[in-house]
Amino acid sequence: MNDTDRLRIEVEEADRRYNDALTTFDHSFIPADETPGPVIPWPDAVLPPPAGPHRFWLRVIHRWLAPIFARQRTFDNHVVEAIDALNGNERQVAFARFETALIVFLQKITAFVESKDRLVAATAASRLVHHEQLLGQLPDIQSQLAILQRAVQMLTRGEQRTTAQDRADPVDDRAPANLSDFRYVAFEDRFRGSDDEIRGKLAAYVPLFAGAADVLDVGCGRGEFLSLLEAAGVTGRGVDVNPEMVATARERGLDVIHADALAHLKSLPDGALGGLMAAQVVEHLTPPSLVRLLAEAYRTLRPGAPIVVETINPACWLAFFSSYIRDFTHAQPIHPETMQYLLQANGFGRVTLQYRQPVPEHMKMQPVDVAALAASGGESLAQLGQILNANAAILNNLLFTHLDYAAIGYRS
Repeated sequence: MNDTDRLRIEVEEADRRYNDALTTFDHSFIPADETPGPVIPWPDAVLPPPAGPHRFWLRVIHRWLAPIFARQRTFDNHVVEAIDALNGNERQVAFARFETALIVFLQKITAFVESKDRLVAATAASRLVHHEQLLGQLPDIQSQLAILQRAVQMLTRGEQRTTAQDRADPVDDRAPANLSDFRYVAFEDRFRGSDDEIRGKLAAYVPLFAGAADVLDVGCGRGEFLSLLEAAGVTGRGVDVNPEMVATARERGLDVIHADALAHLKSLPDGALGGLMAAQVVEHLTPPSLVRLLAEAYRTLRPGAPIVVETINPACWLAFFSSYIRDFTHAQPIHPETMQYLLQANGFGRVTLQYRQPVPEHMKMQPVDVAALAASGGESLAQLGQILNANAAILNNLLFTHLDYAAIGYRS
């Protein structure tokens, strides 16, 4: 038997005691063997007889209520008659008996109300726990729905490709999709951010490609940066190894090919590109692959063309532990100064570092108000505050700087 069942039994017992006390209270002036008089006939009913255009329906209600009011009037009359018939001593005894019955009744109704309150509270608590359990399942449900959505999209595209092949009309040059591709797309949907969020982060790079043409977006994903270039009047193409990402970008009308980025660069002639963008890509590459990619980028870019390489900032501990290691496809964290050196070593000039996404202030260690401590007359406390602030600055520079950075260079 659980707690709720025990509480219901307790409530039923409280109900029985309450009814017994109410009966005793009723009989404190009227003997138990005396029953109320007959219901007052219709002409002498307690309630005035209904009249007016709705009297038919009112008479139905009147006949239902009349016995209740009649019984109450009969009870009141018996009480008055009983009190009038008693002498002084008898009246005191009767009032004492009535007072005792009233106290017992109040005690029982108190227990009755308390048991009802506990039942309501227990029911509410049980429902609250149930709702909390449902809320706790929301992240799981959201993840599963996102994965199912991407799976349905993949299967729909597969059906469309099959239909096109049946018509001998090969409209899609992609290789068959890996069944795990849609899961990673759903992973990006959840953890990297929405389209609007990604566009907002990448918009700062668009001016670097002003007036350019034939920009290549390596690892273009869903095509957020390509959409920004298109809006700015810059022609561009994307390349991505994930077929589901490519399909999503193509559905938006963007020029995207499904290929390995390094293989695609090797297929291009010298000076074919007017710019290269690689956002959140290089951390997925092994060091040898990264070095070859930068060498091919330098060969295929025209003189003066920009290259932008954005990645997670592992020098920020928060970024490393909250973003980098969360993605199981990451191969190698790259320190900002290392990325800057690699661009310089491959011939790029004017290489600078730009840090993106500063950690919000509320997530950083907060300094001590030294001025307030000094004003209070505590010189030693002020010195302590200076030491604490110096330590906080050191930790903030290690833990809470910028989540991302971009190494920006130009083909010499």
